[in-house]
Amino acid sequence: MRKDTIIFISDGKSYLDDSILDNLSDVGFKVVRSTPTEDSLTKALVTRPKAALVFIDDGMLRGGSKLHVITDCLKQSEIQIFLLGQKEEVENVQKIIPPHLVGQVFIRPIDVKTVAVGIRTFVDRFGASIKRSILVVDDSGSYLRSVQEWLGNDYEITLASSATMAIKALTLKRPDLVLLDYEMPVVDGKHVLEMIRSESEFSGVPVVFLTGKDDWESVMDVMPLKPEGYLLKTMPPEEIRKSIEEVFEKGNLYGK
Repeated sequence: MRKDTIIFISDGKSYLDDSILDNLSDVGFKVVRSTPTEDSLTKALVTRPKAALVFIDDGMLRGGSKLHVITDCLKQSEIQIFLLGQKEEVENVQKIIPPHLVGQVFIRPIDVKTVAVGIRTFVDRFGASIKRSILVVDDSGSYLRSVQEWLGNDYEITLASSATMAIKALTLKRPDLVLLDYEMPVVDGKHVLEMIRSESEFSGVPVVFLTGKDDWESVMDVMPLKPEGYLLKTMPPEEIRKSIEEVFEKGNLYGK
């Protein structure tokens, strides 16, 4: 069973950090650590977290720039921010992070188990169910409909039957994953992936080839473009669903 993901944002590492991580894991969260930097937070948000816990200390407060980075990175997401710190620290943070983004605050000293249980309860009660989004690109209309049927209950699916439609869909909404047919007329899957990787806005989107070609030469041909995997269309639907879940969990489908 997939765990809900939470980002733990801290400016350093300590014994208390480790204790918080352990307790969040104990109540059913998959914890992704992040520093208060744009690059680290952007990578963490790819995991589609349900919440973010900000551990406040003097380093986090110094200058205020780190808190502005956190706010700018998280304000467009659909997640709640939780604050953990001493009373004065939390009050200073609340002057920077808009109140509507903050789900709950925890004032130290406090038992970290209480923090973990409090966040778990809040997310279960108020957290919206956020579906990961997948762009499926294939020139076969019947296969697109099949993928929609297999995955539509668990993911937000966008279908594209050509390279042009795929690029347009990417510009309208960045997906969490692209399932890309290797063999397509006019512009094949390799060239679509080259176009995706050439644009900085989309270059980090995970791409998995879903195709009937299983020869090693085809696999090696696209490896320099760093796709996240290579799945066969002949795989049973349940195996495709499992493999897609693995790319979200582990970020690696090579060898499937």
